[in-house]
Amino acid sequence: MFKNLKQSLILTVFTIMLFGLIYPLFIFAVAQLMPDRSIGSPVTVNGKTIGFENIGQSFTDEKYFMGRPSAVGYNAASAGGSNKGPSNPDYLAEVQARIDTFIFHNPDVRKEDIPSEMVTASGSGLDPHISPQGACIQISRIAKKRNLNTDQLKELIRNNTEEPLLGLFGMKRVNVLKLNIALDKLK
Repeated sequence: MFKNLKQSLILTVFTIMLFGLIYPLFIFAVAQLMPDRSIGSPVTVNGKTIGFENIGQSFTDEKYFMGRPSAVGYNAASAGGSNKGPSNPDYLAEVQARIDTFIFHNPDVRKEDIPSEMVTASGSGLDPHISPQGACIQISRIAKKRNLNTDQLKELIRNNTEEPLLGLFGMKRVNVLKLNIALDKLK
């Protein structure tokens, strides 16, 4: 019995050291090697911080591209998903409300054409990216609101589309904050 207790205590101390000290220090060290990626990357325009490159934010004005919905109200201090499954009636009602809102703001869009990321929150609730399709589906609204040519907006989206890591990992994506900053610079 004491042999098992000794082994259990050794394993407990080892795992506490590994996961409570060594692993967090390793992750901290990696973050120090990439500080622009680990602290949210503040974005400044005219000397004023307007947001963070790696943290999603709400754009409600119809003259801007809208980002992905957030289950945490874009609050970086409480990142997380809704934890509601796809068969949860509350979740389904929430997604339907987002679809209705999206169609209200984009009347030229049909429900079946809306990319899923435009009506579902990400796991963190802070995803700053949407797909190029999610951006393109908003072109008609923004062109009307800003009196712009749709070709200008398509080119803007193309120029702000990030490729997958090493051309293999992930999907093409568009950072909504960067896209909206570029959009403001068009005039």
